[in-house]
Amino acid sequence: MAPSSSELGGRMIVVGSGDVAYKAFVPNPLPPDLRFSSDLVSALSEADRSLGELAGLGRCIANPHLLIRPFMRREAVLSSRIEGTQANMADLYAYEAGGIAGRDARANSGSDVREVANYVEALEYGLQRLNTLPISLRLIREVHQRLMSGVRGEHATPGEFRRSQNWIGKPGCTLNDATFVPPPVSEMDKSLAALEDYLNRNDDLPPLLRIGCIHYQFETIHPFLDGNVRVGRLLLTMLLMHWKVLPLPLLYLSAYFERNRQEYYDRLLRVSQRGEWHNWLLFFFQGVADESRDAAKRAKMLQDLQSEYRQRLTVTKASMSALRLVDLVFESPILTVPRIQQELGVAYNSAKSAVGKLVDAEILRARDDETYGKVYVAQGVLEAVQ
Repeated sequence: MAPSSSELGGRMIVVGSGDVAYKAFVPNPLPPDLRFSSDLVSALSEADRSLGELAGLGRCIANPHLLIRPFMRREAVLSSRIEGTQANMADLYAYEAGGIAGRDARANSGSDVREVANYVEALEYGLQRLNTLPISLRLIREVHQRLMSGVRGEHATPGEFRRSQNWIGKPGCTLNDATFVPPPVSEMDKSLAALEDYLNRNDDLPPLLRIGCIHYQFETIHPFLDGNVRVGRLLLTMLLMHWKVLPLPLLYLSAYFERNRQEYYDRLLRVSQRGEWHNWLLFFFQGVADESRDAAKRAKMLQDLQSEYRQRLTVTKASMSALRLVDLVFESPILTVPRIQQELGVAYNSAKSAVGKLVDAEILRARDDETYGKVYVAQGVLEAVQ
């Protein structure tokens, strides 16, 4: 006997008639009817434990920007890579450094690096906006607007939900041979309203389980013409912070989704096709556990590296500007002297002297042999976060 629409998590509907008719999927409102098997409870428990350890580490960090900025940028690169960009961490940091470094990044990666930089801006904006606005359709649109402005997909109405049908499939496919067709606009509007209600409703389900369900729901509704996957990942981070699961934005799942890209797509699709909520949530919880452990390992690596760098400078009786520059290289491991001067608020000669101290301590190295406009790289920091 074929599974019912409630077991599938939604229903297929026919849109249009005659030769232009096609089938689309409309998800049921959250939450789903879940069966808490022993393996699901065990996976959730492990994810919670690993995430709790990461949260504890985050609360003990004296300088949280040591981790927040690198982790955000790693997420931006990986999430955008799933969408086809080729920019890497070095490109992004060079772009942010400005000057010659920024021009090199733009030349090497075209518009890709701007897309990644937009992701960082959208994430920072979304997290800041949570101070004045709950997670809502309005906030999701505002984040999308910052993500898509001035890059590929800008034609796809940044900050606005779609007004036409979209679909997912191989390049050149039609609605009738697409892998998946999200709900048409009329049903999309209803599904979004139900999702917004669920986002702000009290629920007895564990937060991680709710977030896993919400991620599926958002990607299934696919409410934008472009950028849905990246907004879905941004929403994950915002929910973790909004519901106080983490004290700092340290957990990101794009690395896990990138490593398991096909399984990620398959697990989402099978919730719609076969009602496999159980397998999707097992996959999602495994990602939370894996990436929480990875984030904790990288955090320890960065903290140890910072201590080592400070020790190298202490024995040379370096200036306070040089010690402050050590902290800055963890936020921006590709720098120019003017950028350092601006960030530290010191005179040009003081910034240049501080750079010299870090070069002598083998913390920074000049990227090229240029006399003017030199770009300096903290290679150890780049390797720790990439």
